[in-house]
Amino acid sequence: MSSWFPKWHPYEGKIDTHPVGTNQYLPPAQSLVLGIQHAFAMFGATVLAPLLMGFNPNLAILMSGICTILFFCMTGGRVPSYLGSSFAFIGVVAAATGHITGSGANPNLSVALGGIVACGVVYAIFGFIIMATGTRWIEKLMPPVVTGAVVMIIGLDLAPITVKSVAGNVFDMWMALVTVLCMGIIAVFAKGLLQRLLLLIGLLLAYLIYFMISNILGYGKPIDFAPIANATWFGIPSFSHPTFDINAMLIIAPVALILVAENLGHIKAVGAMTGENLTPHLGKAFVADGLATTLSGSVGAPGMTTYGENIGVMAVTRVYSTIVFVIAGVFAVCLGLSPKFGAVISTIPTAILTGASIVVFGLITIAGAKIWIENKVDFSNNKNLVVAAVTIILGAGNFELMFGAFNLGGIGTATFAAILLNWFFSLKDKTV
Repeated sequence: MSSWFPKWHPYEGKIDTHPVGTNQYLPPAQSLVLGIQHAFAMFGATVLAPLLMGFNPNLAILMSGICTILFFCMTGGRVPSYLGSSFAFIGVVAAATGHITGSGANPNLSVALGGIVACGVVYAIFGFIIMATGTRWIEKLMPPVVTGAVVMIIGLDLAPITVKSVAGNVFDMWMALVTVLCMGIIAVFAKGLLQRLLLLIGLLLAYLIYFMISNILGYGKPIDFAPIANATWFGIPSFSHPTFDINAMLIIAPVALILVAENLGHIKAVGAMTGENLTPHLGKAFVADGLATTLSGSVGAPGMTTYGENIGVMAVTRVYSTIVFVIAGVFAVCLGLSPKFGAVISTIPTAILTGASIVVFGLITIAGAKIWIENKVDFSNNKNLVVAAVTIILGAGNFELMFGAFNLGGIGTATFAAILLNWFFSLKDKTV
């Protein structure tokens, strides 16, 4: 009988030529820096999502760290993933609470939390069903042509939002490109550990350039360091409790379907990158994510999902050690408990976060194409061609379907379109 956790062993390969496996670990200093890079990768989105929904961003960061560690324990340390605030909840939370996105604290927060808790329970039930029945049916439902397209649209759907954050501001647009260039230079010209830390080092280099141009030379909006001086070193975020309103639960709970489809694509992408078959762990991963969402919602934070940004980090660093995600989770907990650290991170200009997002979302998109290539998806087959083409355009164009008050969203619409089209067109194979 195999143990719940794998037996980890030290990495002995050459760091710039061979990937680090899920059950391997690097020296403490390298693992620490890589873990911090993962925390930085998720930070922008994990802060943005709660702000748009009217949640406490510090609490969201704290719970993302706790839920990542919970996910690690429940999956036996076999699935390298980071859990952060899910964007899939933004539309339904706004619909259920009447809160306008980005307009401050949500006055109906407790109602939204009840829906998020219900969604987590539904999501966990999906996981238990997969654990009981196996994964063959879900693999048949989502073959490589579907999962590759779904992974691609996760990156493409976020692209317009990212670019719009600097649109109209010439200085910010140039600084976003400078950030991309900094990360590209590290990725192409650096070697060894420095190359693997391209996102973190590139971000720090871009931050320094921005500081010199804005604060010293006087161009653009200068970085305001006052929040750092005013913030305390330690502080526990305020918690909230859920209220279980039937209408809100009916609006928010179906998001579980989106999370199942989204996270299946994530795990398939990670499996393709690692060269390991992570499909047997799907059930445990869904249960872990569902319970994490329930826990998060029960204390006042957003629902959780495995993060595409961190998949992008793994794609470029080729470090898949699950130990790194425990470090990232602990670091996120420290950030959540320290207003001072949160203030430091909050000084990162929008332009730099946008540049980093362009790189990360691009890497996610290419990870989807990699699934097609490695599984030799045949695009001379019109079924595959139409499924992929329609899915990508629906996702990239953010084609949203409404079912009453429930907004399926661009990613959700594209995902279910891919699944249904693939199933429908596959009927031809049975008639031949």
